[in-house]
Amino acid sequence: MADLVPAMMLVFAAELGDKTQLVALGLGARYRLRLVLAGIAIAYLAAGVVSVAVGALIGAALPTRAVSIGGGLLFIGFAIWTIVQPSSNQETGSEVARAAEGGATRVVSSVAVAMFIAEFGDKTMLATATLASRGNPVAVFVGATVGIFLAGALGVYAGRAVGRRLSDRTVRSGSAALFGVFGVALIASAI
Repeated sequence: MADLVPAMMLVFAAELGDKTQLVALGLGARYRLRLVLAGIAIAYLAAGVVSVAVGALIGAALPTRAVSIGGGLLFIGFAIWTIVQPSSNQETGSEVARAAEGGATRVVSSVAVAMFIAEFGDKTMLATATLASRGNPVAVFVGATVGIFLAGALGVYAGRAVGRRLSDRTVRSGSAALFGVFGVALIASAI
């Protein structure tokens, strides 16, 4: 318990205003709440496992340059995909049919991949790895995962509130712009 609460508080505070929280905000404005929350939960669990494993096993050293360039290119791809994909923000009766055809699974997996890429090599992931290298890895994993999920969920809820007041086109453009800006920033930080 001594490592759980500090990890939760540190990661929650570090995630506020971070790019992954802003990405969660954009996704929350665009997709159904439960799908985005499921996607970010999967991403944060995966990122937490990787962080703690890295911290517990080797203590530091991630190939941040290659990860940043690859992640940046994927974010630019997500920006393009957001602009060209058909509208999916309208909750109608046909939504159940789309979900049955794999629509919900596609949204959850897309959110999970986007959020994992956004988080990979990020300061909260590195902080988690560092905490795990010095403390109880299980407690650090639980605390960091809860902290980052709470910060991400806050972003999703804020995005949902904003998304209801804006047109689908505005939300799509804003989400694409966020993905594009973060993609370029990741690539620029690696060069």
